[in-house]
Amino acid sequence: MLPDTPSPAGAGPAGRRRALRAIAIFEAAKGLAALAAGIGLLQLLHHDIHRLALALLWRFHLDPALPYPTLLLHYADLLSAINLRTLAPVALAYIAVRFVEAWGLWKEKTWAEWLGALSGALYIPLEVAHLAHRPGAINAGVLLLNVVVVGFLAFQLWMRRAAKAVNKV
Repeated sequence: MLPDTPSPAGAGPAGRRRALRAIAIFEAAKGLAALAAGIGLLQLLHHDIHRLALALLWRFHLDPALPYPTLLLHYADLLSAINLRTLAPVALAYIAVRFVEAWGLWKEKTWAEWLGALSGALYIPLEVAHLAHRPGAINAGVLLLNVVVVGFLAFQLWMRRAAKAVNKV
């Protein structure tokens, strides 16, 4: 971190550090969630997922012909069709990127700010499309949180660049 890097709204280095650490914790949480989902998928590897979903529906006395139970069965069938040999390396790469990014942000590394800003920015068009397709408070909140994180990281990179330009003069 550059000692004379200006921070947004006069937050100072301590505020910048707190914001970066909050983002790091958020990224690590996303990595942990993906890891938990991956472990859960591995637990289902040798089971008939459609049959498990049906048993769950009957356990809660839900009619499989109703819209939401039908949706559950649809996704159970999709999950059964997934080739885990293809999905596993992609999931492991995603988890690794989240943890590496979290570590770098915690240590206030410039490369981690770039990684966070670019990887977060990739999701914004998808989140906008999802919000347009399914408007709702949760979808709007996810989009807003992502825009704030990307905006903060981009602003930090811009201020770092401005500080370097001033120091060269």
